Amino acid sequence: MKSFNLPKSVKIVEVGPRDGLQNERELVPVDVKIELVNRLSKAGFQNIEAAAFVSPKWTPQMASSEEVMARIQRRDGTVYSALTPNMQGYERAVQSNVSEVVIFSAATQAFAKKNINCTIEESIQRYIPVAQAAKRDGLRLRGSISCAFGCPYQGSVSSDEVVAVVKQMIDLGCDEIDIADTIGVGTAVQVQNVFESIFTFAQPSMFSGHFHDTYGQSLANIFAALQCGVSIFHSSVAGLGGCPYAKGATGNVATEDVLFLMDGLGIHTGINLEDVVSIGHFISNAIGIPNGSRAGRAILSKK
Repeated sequence: MKSFNLPKSVKIVEVGPRDGLQNERELVPVDVKIELVNRLSKAGFQNIEAAAFVSPKWTPQMASSEEVMARIQRRDGTVYSALTPNMQGYERAVQSNVSEVVIFSAATQAFAKKNINCTIEESIQRYIPVAQAAKRDGLRLRGSISCAFGCPYQGSVSSDEVVAVVKQMIDLGCDEIDIADTIGVGTAVQVQNVFESIFTFAQPSMFSGHFHDTYGQSLANIFAALQCGVSIFHSSVAGLGGCPYAKGATGNVATEDVLFLMDGLGIHTGINLEDVVSIGHFISNAIGIPNGSRAGRAILSKK
């Protein structure tokens, strides 16, 4: 395996307010969502995934996205992202003054059909007008590829399957593309194989690693991705999250754990770990769930 020097700095995309909260069974009060985004903004995150303009029928937790985006205190220099699966969602996002729109597909046909009720090819066609509108309006366009390392319906996923979708996302004009381990089954060697396959034709700087910690492999996978030249990672404060279409999938890797790793490696993030530990404590208490961050719990235990 080919390895690179570790990057001197990384961008952490905080996905707790959207990907983290969307699967909570009890509706999270709007004021709590707003407070969460505001605290994350003050902590200095460069990118916060704050909303999803999707059907409230399928994702009721995100029904308050307009109000959240209208009431948050925006920080200069922070990109506020929202999922926009179609033009209706895109128009809602534009009206809510988002700075980045996110489209999403999957590495396998089986997951695409379960998650977005269409084939991969149909999903890409559906996103063409969204992509064109984003370029016209000067908005960042991010693409997300689910189940890049394993699928709950298909099983194993090949690098070729991921590469095929990456190329279609690039053709759409995506500024950034997430390679997501939606069910948390990826291993370090697999992560390096997938990224190295992608980097034979694309620049590492436009790709991010999005890892779930179902099998406890997320930090090892992040380190493997770092070695390949990846310098953008998604995480969720307090390890919030899961996937409604992937039974057994646990939350995203906890932001506190990622920051502890980066601090130990001497990699700059621009984010203070202690601040995020406090935010993780706040949101866990506010919605009544256990704090999923090992580093967060360890640091809190000393106070």
